[in-house]
Amino acid sequence: MIIGIGNDLINIERIEKTLSRFGNRFINRVFTEVEILKSEKRFKRAASYAKRFAAKEAVTKALGTGLSNGVYLKDIGVVNNKYGKPSINLTGGAKKRLKKLLPPKHKAKINITITDDFPWAQAFIIIEAINEND
Repeated sequence: MIIGIGNDLINIERIEKTLSRFGNRFINRVFTEVEILKSEKRFKRAASYAKRFAAKEAVTKALGTGLSNGVYLKDIGVVNNKYGKPSINLTGGAKKRLKKLLPPKHKAKINITITDDFPWAQAFIIIEAINEND
């Protein structure tokens, strides 16, 4: 059963300006170590950060909180497998909020798709509750 849907669209140029203005202060406040390592290796680093930022925003919408109730952007991490497929890793308040949304005897499955086409980056999230017996 679907328990949350979120999507976000962001202008990559906005992230470029934020990176220029605030640099590491912005990066370290918003992104996980894994995301920073991945994005800093990219030729189009602003696009990489923008996709991850959009994913974080989309997750907050799917959780139904936005950036409130103890949910912070750094609690939401985009992790890519060895083939590049993205997934979401939740910690802190985001993880607690997800647990509250789950019906008894269910586990969460977070589906994510992210894309960019300059000047836009977009993320779409669907959170499912899966019966633990399946």
